[in-house]
Amino acid sequence: MVKGPGLYSDIGKRTRDLLFKDYQNDHKFTITTHTSTGLEITSSGVRKGEIYLADVSTKLKNKNITTDVKVDTNSNLLTTVTVDEPAPGLKTIFSFIFPDQKSGKVELQYQHEYAGISTSIGLTASPIVNFSGVIGNNLVSIGTDLSFDTASGNFTKTNAGLNFTHSDLITSLTLNDKFDTLNASYYHIVNPLTSTAVGAELSHSFSSNENILTIGTQHAIDPITLVKARVNNFGKASALIQHDWNPRTRFSLVGEVDTRAIEKSAKVGLALALKP
Repeated sequence: MVKGPGLYSDIGKRTRDLLFKDYQNDHKFTITTHTSTGLEITSSGVRKGEIYLADVSTKLKNKNITTDVKVDTNSNLLTTVTVDEPAPGLKTIFSFIFPDQKSGKVELQYQHEYAGISTSIGLTASPIVNFSGVIGNNLVSIGTDLSFDTASGNFTKTNAGLNFTHSDLITSLTLNDKFDTLNASYYHIVNPLTSTAVGAELSHSFSSNENILTIGTQHAIDPITLVKARVNNFGKASALIQHDWNPRTRFSLVGEVDTRAIEKSAKVGLALALKP
């Protein structure tokens, strides 16, 4: 894939991953196996309070075509077929959920040296049409993200974003929720050898006049152990440790406390991923 501004979803992604990715207070177990034919089978179970959820997914790749099939606890069958680079810079994605007959969707992604476009349309009589586009380069880019409901004739989503990238610094500014929410984010690589980074995100709602500030950091203690921490202006503090016992086993432990209500029990999340 050529270097360029990427897709709209890439704006602010490094900061979001630092501050929110893998911070889960549930108990999750995942095991992934591979067959001799190249079929990948993943089974996972999650405990959310008193609720237990499970799913089984399979992935098969044949040349540039990848087929994913996933079955969840509610007997929903999600199928996704991805064709990677049928033409330079182009990706085609077809997905549907059985038995939901209105879930079918076709998506096209195109990435160029100076642009990134993603568009999708539902396979219904009155579909929802999504479009996102970014122009610029790998240093600065500007884009928009829109959704249009052909049944009502209204825009259901209107977002816009701006992104600046330096060798070790990424900043972004986005307007979301039909321009009601302003997000400003910052990501800085302190030491690439130890994956040390800091980041922050400030979210302001114009309708409620509420601000949410989240600050976080990460550091690799050694090549197989990563620690992360974050805190927001509401006093919620979280920490995460992720350790690879071996190349096929990853263990994650997450803790969260409310510093404004220390008497409350801390929330603890566990995740174990095995790839025998």
